Formats: sequence, C-alpha cells, structure tokens
Amino acid sequence: WEHARYIWERLWAAGRPLNLTAYGTETMHVLRAEKGYIIVGQDTDGTQTPFDLNMSWIVSKKKEFIGKRSFQLSYLKSEGRLQLVGLLPEEKEEVLPEGAYLAGINEQPDAKGMLRHTGFVTSSYYSPELGRSFALALVANGLSRMGEPLSVPLGNRRLTATVCDAVFIDKENNRRDS
Repeated sequence: WEHARYIWERLWAAGRPLNLTAYGTETMHVLRAEKGYIIVGQDTDGTQTPFDLNMSWIVSKKKEFIGKRSFQLSYLKSEGRLQLVGLLPEEKEEVLPEGAYLAGINEQPDAKGMLRHTGFVTSSYYSPELGRSFALALVANGLSRMGEPLSVPLGNRRLTATVCDAVFIDKENNRRDS
C-alpha cells in the first residue's frame, strides 16, 4: 500500500501517450449495460435460457452438447417467460429504480390495490453516450413486445417506459472490430 501512489503515477505517466483513461466500476457497469451484456444473477434470475436473452446465436445448431435436450422441455418454450429487453423511460432524465415492477400501461389495481406485474427492472443507468437514462429488464414475453409502453408504478406515481432492444450502443460491433 505504501507504494500505491508511486505505481499509480508511473502508470498514469506511461499511459498518457496512449490516451490512457481511468475509470471506475460505475462506468464499467454503464458500458456493459449499453452493450446489453448481462450480469448473471442481476439481469437474469436463473430461469432464463440463451433464447430468453436474445442470444440464440450462442447455441450450436449442429453440435451435441450437455443440456441440448433441455431446450426441448415444454416449460422452456411456454408463454409468459421472462425475457431480457431494454427500456427507455419516457422522461430521459428519469432513472428507473432497479427492482421496480413493471405493469401494462392500462393495468388497473385489483380489489386490494395491487397491480399484476409483467416484469421488473434489473439494471438502470444514465448514459452520457445516449444522453438519457436506460434500463434492462426481465419482461414476460419481452422479445415480442418491442415498442410497447409499460407502466412503472412508484408509490403514488406511474412512470412510462418503452420496451426496446437490450443493446443500445454499437449493435453491429463496429467499435469493437475497428
């Protein structure tokens, strides 16, 4: 620890000609979420398959592998599965709380004042690159709901967010490949 400052200053000086940039973990979280990169256990709840995450490209169509048979189980193809999507809040500056429940835009409370939820926010950030806030969410049948507005009930108020692709920046990976 007593050499930490010395090491930091030497690394910083050596990195200046290479445009070295310091960043923290919050920056890293924003960057990964902008690309739709998940954190297992935060953006998934243990029941999602690659198909629910819009990552079917990762599953071989030709090779045999342990677990391949599992994809044929009926409940893994059932209606209402929670699928990873992006959310764009109506108000660009409004950062949706992580864990907030989502409901249909016209959903009315039941007799007990409860809304039937259709999903929840898993990650939520403000993106300087996008110039707005954005979120990732697990939503029932989410991949078939692109462009649909959802309600985000927060106490006595309701925000609105629109379902969109979970990849917000560089969908074609041009930046990565350049």
